[in-house]
Amino acid sequence: MAAKESGKMKMTETGGPRVGPSDGELVITRVFDAPRELVWKAWTEPEHFEKWWGPKDFTAPVVKIDLRVGGKYLYCMRSPGGQDYWGTGVYRKIVGPELLVMTDSFADESGNVVPATYYGMSAEFPLELQVTVTFEEHEGKTKMTLRHVGIPAGEMKEQTSAGWNGSFDKLAEHLANVRAATTFTLSSDREIIMTRIFDAPRQLVFKAHTDPVLIAQWWGPRRFTTIVDRIDVRPGGAWRFINRTADGEEYGFRGEFREIVPPERIVWTFEFEGMPGHVSVETATFEERDGKTRLTARAVYETVEDRDGMLSSGMEEGARETWDRLAELLEKMKRV
Repeated sequence: MAAKESGKMKMTETGGPRVGPSDGELVITRVFDAPRELVWKAWTEPEHFEKWWGPKDFTAPVVKIDLRVGGKYLYCMRSPGGQDYWGTGVYRKIVGPELLVMTDSFADESGNVVPATYYGMSAEFPLELQVTVTFEEHEGKTKMTLRHVGIPAGEMKEQTSAGWNGSFDKLAEHLANVRAATTFTLSSDREIIMTRIFDAPRQLVFKAHTDPVLIAQWWGPRRFTTIVDRIDVRPGGAWRFINRTADGEEYGFRGEFREIVPPERIVWTFEFEGMPGHVSVETATFEERDGKTRLTARAVYETVEDRDGMLSSGMEEGARETWDRLAELLEKMKRV
């Protein structure tokens, strides 16, 4: 993060930069009001990364991440004036969601490492630096500490510090937006209600819930591949979806449609095959307003214990991520 960014270092209550044990090390600590899993995803998934990477008013039009030890990342950071700064690096250590260690270098648009002079900066800037990021969760919040090693003292360190802090301000805003996009309400001791407004007409949102090709593209967290084993969209029709991990583990879900009112309402039962006999009834309503759709999903469980068990399984974060994926798919559908 070494684009030309003037300004002094920011110090906030949530943390700020401090010089480490050597002049070549920059340390920045921030506390984000978001769970560690979400902050980790913001660093490791391009669709999150592009929303916050770069100092204030910079954008990230290109982000490629090969998240594995030895894998590379490549990004383009574009200034408000249209100047592109490319960067790349190699992942040296990955302990999700706790630790990232990677190299950091300037690059050309093909991903080749180039000296800082390529962008008109000092020849004293090393070809390769190291970045270490740690993530610690505390009561639902995340303490993130970044160590950037190898930066020349003086103006370049100040510019790098300002660049990182501007980027982290954007990260805080992005995390807040992600969490605020989907409301999550416990309306009674056996209910969970989720609501979100999607920037798409309800015909598209309804179609995404009933077309097996589309369902496979958004249903479930990103770490899973979704397989639509069966879906018979009619009252009394059965459905079964499978979430498969990269290691081949499978988790099955099934149910039966009780009511279908296109494009306004769907009612179905939901059962996790790993815990047979625990069935909830879910109702999705689709309300269109000014070309956007307010989607409300209401789940009613048989017992308080069933509802609380679902919450303790990480259902909220998984559901938020699932609807983030739905929003991304709807954006693509609108462009077709």
